[in-house]
Amino acid sequence: MAAPALHRRLRETLPLLPFLAIVVTFLLIPTATVIVNAFVVDGVFSLAQIRALFSGAALAALVDSLLLSGSTAIIGAVFGSVLAWLIVSSPPTSMVRRAVLSVCSVLAQFGGVALAFAFLATVGLNGVLTLWLQQLFGWNLAGSGWLYSLSGLILVYSYFQIPLMVLVFLPALEGLRVQWREAAMSLGASRWQYFRTVAVPLLTPAFLGSTLLLFANAFAAYATAAALVSQGSPIVPLLIRTALTSEVVLGQAGFAYALALEMVVVVAVVMVAYHVLVRRTARWLR
Repeated sequence: MAAPALHRRLRETLPLLPFLAIVVTFLLIPTATVIVNAFVVDGVFSLAQIRALFSGAALAALVDSLLLSGSTAIIGAVFGSVLAWLIVSSPPTSMVRRAVLSVCSVLAQFGGVALAFAFLATVGLNGVLTLWLQQLFGWNLAGSGWLYSLSGLILVYSYFQIPLMVLVFLPALEGLRVQWREAAMSLGASRWQYFRTVAVPLLTPAFLGSTLLLFANAFAAYATAAALVSQGSPIVPLLIRTALTSEVVLGQAGFAYALALEMVVVVAVVMVAYHVLVRRTARWLR
């Protein structure tokens, strides 16, 4: 009896082997490499690289990364949830609903160099909109180069954070059953009372979880910031690039590993909190 059960389990596990191989190769091994090299210097255990995380440059980059991720997560969550609510309120067969969802699916993945170039060509120092406003009204939209600073990154990141919020928050909105609203109305509740006492409490875990997902997405983003900011390291991913490629200060690979470990810890904490909130939401989506 044990042999057939073992064979059945092996058959069920076999399709998962390619996935497990990908996870081990591209997640577990790189993570282990980062952890080991963050604590090992020339083959000897050392906390010197971890202590370097408390230097002025590293702390400033961490604060700016947290500010960038937090602000864009809030902006994306607020505007994305409103847009998702408007989408749910439209008929399922509406062409507008399908078009908006299609656009959000594309824009949520539209990042990196292409997104940076789009903003540079539009509102950069020599962007089309910048030159047009300067010629017509004398306004210098580019100002002192705000697009290449933290404020510019907040604007650019919000471009893909809002549609991403729509995609991740929409299932929770669709999980609100019509029967719940009808039951509240039959008991004398107004539309606002239903929204405040039923819909909001049910949607809060999903909203917070989606916000955390947006935070992790912005915190780990690199290509867009790298294309916009050519000098300086205002956020942690760019500071890692500087540590690895700087021709002025050599031998900073260990510091880059420590910064990467810092990012792993922050993202891991955020994703654990996201998982807890998603589990709470799943209870009433069934």
